[in-house]
Amino acid sequence: MESSPEQPVALGRVVQAVKGWVERCGAVWVEAQVIQINRRAGSSTVFMTMRDTLAQASASISCSTAVLDAAGPLTEGTTVTAWIKPTVWSKNGALSFECREIRIAGEGRLLAQLEQRKRLLQAEGLFDPARKKRLPFLPRTIGLVTGAGSAAERDVLTNIALRWPAAQIEVRHALVQGPKAAEEVMARLAELDANPAVDVIIIARGGGSLEDLLPFSDEGLVRAVAAARTPVVTAIGHEPDIPIVDLAADLRASTPTDAAKRVVPDAREESEHVTQAIGRIRGAVVNRVRVEQQQLDALRSRPVLRDPAGSFDIHYDRLENLRLRLDHAIDRSLTQHVTSLQHDLSRVRAMSPKATLERGYAVLVDGEGGSVASIHDVDLDDDVMAYLADGKLTLGVREIDDPTGQATASMDDFEFDEEN
Repeated sequence: MESSPEQPVALGRVVQAVKGWVERCGAVWVEAQVIQINRRAGSSTVFMTMRDTLAQASASISCSTAVLDAAGPLTEGTTVTAWIKPTVWSKNGALSFECREIRIAGEGRLLAQLEQRKRLLQAEGLFDPARKKRLPFLPRTIGLVTGAGSAAERDVLTNIALRWPAAQIEVRHALVQGPKAAEEVMARLAELDANPAVDVIIIARGGGSLEDLLPFSDEGLVRAVAAARTPVVTAIGHEPDIPIVDLAADLRASTPTDAAKRVVPDAREESEHVTQAIGRIRGAVVNRVRVEQQQLDALRSRPVLRDPAGSFDIHYDRLENLRLRLDHAIDRSLTQHVTSLQHDLSRVRAMSPKATLERGYAVLVDGEGGSVASIHDVDLDDDVMAYLADGKLTLGVREIDDPTGQATASMDDFEFDEEN
């Protein structure tokens, strides 16, 4: 392409020419480290910056979200192998690379595979806290799956013996590294899980690299631990190491020593707890007796308990008072009735014939006992009786004096019988 100050070439033409020349280059696989990932919301293109793992060289990489997601969980700092093809952006003439496939390299690839396996098992609910079983406070027999003569075995046995010397331990040796390790650990786990005397199982292994601990992320072993009838405690590697089997176990211990502390109590601590509990019980009993004694003393100090008959004295006084009031009421009632009776008797006596007789009057009756109230009730020579206050007289009618007429008879002679 010829040019001169008098006949310059348009910049866009030059950029297009360079773009055509660059894009004639084929795609190539490269190894690099991802140092930046830029996802834009709503965009199907992801922009990344990759750097050479050895030299100070970096490049801008663009790829689709489908390519990035197919690579697995990709994070900044991950080493990858990428199939890229160079390209030039027409707008700014910038050199960039279009990525058509990404694969996580080395340990990163292994971690991505483990992460994918972890997500699948988690989706099945194998890591759900609700399905995890509680460890017994004091297991009858403790099962241990570990490598023969390993430091993990020594740590578990030593610490269990220090904490609870009477603990019974069933040890099953298995390979804890290599292709057959997961299979052997599953077989030993099945043996201990089938033993009804085993109340808890420990799977222990010392530290190691990611590759060394791979058997404990085996899908078969994870499923076996999740399906075990007996509670399972895992103690794999060091504290930062978390193989997938730890997530399915009923309890994850950070180290084999920590596993020993989790499955049995400390005898000395429990003895101290018992002593403290006995002291608290004794204090509670003494305090309860003291309270009951105080309540008993309070009851005994009441007047009714000091002198049980004292309350009767009060009732005796009330009864005596009521008796006196009743006597007075009876006397008043009798007096009133006697007075009323005397008044009635006086009125009766004043109206009685006897009172009339005592005043000098007499009551006349004929021979048949009928009262003589008129001169016409008798005839001459009839006998009549006169009742006086102190007796009666038998009289003969000698004369009848009629004020309206002339006298027809006279009483000049009296014959009488005197009674009383």
